[in-house]
Amino acid sequence: MPFRNLPPAIQKAVQEQGFTSPTQIQEKTMPLIFAGKDVIGQSETGSGKTAAFGLPILTNINHGKGVQALILTPTRELCLQVTDALRKFSKYKPVTILPVFGGVGLNQQLNNFRNADIVVATPGRLLDLLNRGCRLSTARYVVLDEADRMLDMGFIADVEKILRNTPKNRQTILFSATISPKLHSLVQQYMNAPTIICAQTHVDTSLLKEKAYVVTPQDKFSLIVHLLKTETQGIALVFCGTRHACDKITKSLRSQNIDAIAIHGGLSQSQRTHNINQMHQKGTGVLVATDVASRGLHINNISHVYNYDLPQTPDDYVHRIGRTARAGAKGMAITIITQQDLREFKLIMRDIGRQISLTPLPEFAKVTLLTSQSRKHSFKQNHGGNRSHHGSSHPRQYRKFWKRSR
Repeated sequence: MPFRNLPPAIQKAVQEQGFTSPTQIQEKTMPLIFAGKDVIGQSETGSGKTAAFGLPILTNINHGKGVQALILTPTRELCLQVTDALRKFSKYKPVTILPVFGGVGLNQQLNNFRNADIVVATPGRLLDLLNRGCRLSTARYVVLDEADRMLDMGFIADVEKILRNTPKNRQTILFSATISPKLHSLVQQYMNAPTIICAQTHVDTSLLKEKAYVVTPQDKFSLIVHLLKTETQGIALVFCGTRHACDKITKSLRSQNIDAIAIHGGLSQSQRTHNINQMHQKGTGVLVATDVASRGLHINNISHVYNYDLPQTPDDYVHRIGRTARAGAKGMAITIITQQDLREFKLIMRDIGRQISLTPLPEFAKVTLLTSQSRKHSFKQNHGGNRSHHGSSHPRQYRKFWKRSR
């Protein structure tokens, strides 16, 4: 649906955001949402899905009639990102949009709930509010954003409980990168004859290049330091398997005069928001992250994605590398693996239908990870969820996935 068909107040805000024509997922789903249909949109992060569901909802709701739209997201970061986007789209229309997530005060969210027109929420905190008397009886729209991620994080029971607290005649919109059997069950029970829309999810190989290096465990850190210093332009995103590894790599990169900051679930909401804002403002640097950052976060100018540790699933690999080569820009995705990880890496490539030749190692200086009492303290705080050697933090339970997948 062309943006010019939107109401003038919404259209003006959309134009100010620089949108001139709809993306594929917007073009396919917006007419259906405007027509009142339940919709399943299968698309990757960065495809424009927030506008796809947000613009029809903002067009059709009016201020002061209770919570008319509920948008469920898997993480606090995505909750804030969706809220920010909807507020920009509704700049010239009086709409109250309330983000609801844990890690911040509950009472203020309780007080603001009664005046909200749209609630963007993570499942756990929303249930806290519902248990304290908040109601969703006026909700006309329910959006499940990144539904597969919510199920992966164990929120399926919470999501079902929330859906049972909304009107049966609501319009339900679901966006997901993949459609799993669990998701099929949710769809059958809580959606009304949904139309399934699939946007293209393949990687544009003309924009994104992928490399893989095989090194010894002792040389993984040395190689990442060399690559960050010689190849990266703009922002680099380095993925680690655990919080402990994330903190360890961040501190060690700083010791090598590399501007690195960390983001993972062990940080407070204010710390995570501050770190992301820092990266946005500078436009350069290294963000060391667990998979909490692989979906939903909007970070501009990511030139390189590094898989320091292998992802847990093939889908996670796709989501990780999808953080670069966006909006027509070129990007590079580099995976650093050890010989013991090689078989698992090949399984990932097989499952996503990709062939990546191993790249010869460049010459690089040998450097070591930091070892200190602070590392040991961090290890205890995070329950020691990784292997003892410093070359890999690949959790043992990852191995089970590959046994099942075969």
